[in-house]
Amino acid sequence: MTTQKPSTPLAVVVAFLTVGTALAQSPSGPQLSPRQIVKNVIYNEMHPSAVNNVYWRYRLEKTSGSRQETRTVIETKSGSIDRLTAVAGQPLSGAQAANEAKRIVRFSHSPDEQRKAEEARRKDAEQCNTFLKMIPNAFVFEYAEQNANAIKLDFKPNPHFQPPSREGKVLQQMAGEMWVDARQQRLISISGQLMNDVRFVKRVEIAPGDWELTDLTVNMQGKALLFKNIAVQQKEVHSNFERMPDEITMADAVNVLLRHTLIASTR
Repeated sequence: MTTQKPSTPLAVVVAFLTVGTALAQSPSGPQLSPRQIVKNVIYNEMHPSAVNNVYWRYRLEKTSGSRQETRTVIETKSGSIDRLTAVAGQPLSGAQAANEAKRIVRFSHSPDEQRKAEEARRKDAEQCNTFLKMIPNAFVFEYAEQNANAIKLDFKPNPHFQPPSREGKVLQQMAGEMWVDARQQRLISISGQLMNDVRFVKRVEIAPGDWELTDLTVNMQGKALLFKNIAVQQKEVHSNFERMPDEITMADAVNVLLRHTLIASTR
């Protein structure tokens, strides 16, 4: 099964939110408050009901500053591994593809490199969860729009919010909008603005109960923690999702990536 994911973007580490409950409004019950919807969304984001042993192969297009890369990523039981396929829209040369094959083999045989990669992913997840927990209290939410499938909530800083950390202070300056799936109360998209910073994230349900990030955009200019000037431009697009076997191993993923790398190197 291959599912094309539409493009989308993000907000700070606020790459957050998802849920799984009933409609925000039902014929027999009162409408939930915007804050309660957000609390539901965050609870479901941090306690996903979907099985965890679902692994995907997908295309990652990433722009960071002036560098543009395209990669094939494969998730496995022991972590993810990727293959660089293009730079600035141009396929790798034979020599570049051969070097990429060597990198993949080296990574697959290096427990230390794999551990470092997983540690980085774990820290990202922890940081995301830290921000998630702040969301219901950091903002004031209000209904903006609703249809049969989605709810739009506008949000602005809560003047009474006391950030528990220096990093949380970024939320005091952010305002924007959030779209939530009306039936599952899962995050569809969220966009926010901070000073001159614009971040946007969008998610798509690529399998029942499995919501994945499809696009992340960050355009940030200003001061980071009052210490230094920052100028960050980043965009990620995830597409061409293909489910992999439930028992896929790192060795299996390496074989798939190397097979395609060797084909590319002979062109």
